Amino acid sequence: MKSKEGKERHEIESVANCDRSIVPVRIESLIYIIREQQVMLDSDLARLYGVETKVLNQAVKRNIQRFPEDFMFQLTKEECLRSQIVTLNESRGRHLKYMPHVFTENGIAMLSSVLRSDKAIEVNINIMRAFSAMRNFLMNNAAIFQRMDQLEMKQLKTDEKVDAILDKLSDNDRPKEGIFFNGQIFDAYALIADLIRQANKRIVVIDNYIDDSVLVQLSKRQAGVTVDIYDGQISKQLKQDVEKHNEQYPGVTLYKYTKAHDRFLIIDEEVYHIGASLKDLGKKLFAFSKMDVMTGSELLSGL
Repeated sequence: MKSKEGKERHEIESVANCDRSIVPVRIESLIYIIREQQVMLDSDLARLYGVETKVLNQAVKRNIQRFPEDFMFQLTKEECLRSQIVTLNESRGRHLKYMPHVFTENGIAMLSSVLRSDKAIEVNINIMRAFSAMRNFLMNNAAIFQRMDQLEMKQLKTDEKVDAILDKLSDNDRPKEGIFFNGQIFDAYALIADLIRQANKRIVVIDNYIDDSVLVQLSKRQAGVTVDIYDGQISKQLKQDVEKHNEQYPGVTLYKYTKAHDRFLIIDEEVYHIGASLKDLGKKLFAFSKMDVMTGSELLSGL
């Protein structure tokens, strides 16, 4: 009977003899930087050695004491995606049912004691040279990589500035004034709904004719945005409607205020004068305008 060692060597060499036509590749292109270490995939190593991936992993498993975590480790799904390893291996026809193992430089050196064929020795020598070349390249170009990092940081800051400008332009695109004619019910409804969605902290409604239809509009606000409603006539029905509304969309508070003639809508600090009650928008001719003469806090301080 063959010894365990002899059986293992025969298994590896027999597979290798069946696949002598290995496509030449630049080994450097198969080296990844993962967990701040230079590593190679089990499938790429197996291809270089001329064996199947499962044969390589079986040989390693039988000698697992020689491969501590700093010699070999299994990748997570996130690491595969981040390093585009999943895409690369799927394009080679390998379905990744299990996450691949990778070997560090020390782990690859240890493989030479497990895969003892002449081809394995030759391949290992070439891999060690590739690792050295890659290490020298990184060291010699450290200043360039540092410069690239600095440029990336500057680009991120530039992108942030561009986003801020676009946000500002978006704010400027909001309608500041306009007129709705009789029958433009949906257009007026859509305008107020859009303003309500843009609120980040608070909404204030000053309107003497609030009903449940206005609460439906206010349900479109972002989570956490509070609503203060100032109404001159708070009926029992309105109180009940607000209570039911708050059970699902908490944050609405009713205040009785009888000294307002016009209607106002405050979105954070922006003040809009509305020529009609929010419940009647579009039913008759009315106008609206953004009041740039004061902030929402200034208006509320005068109530």
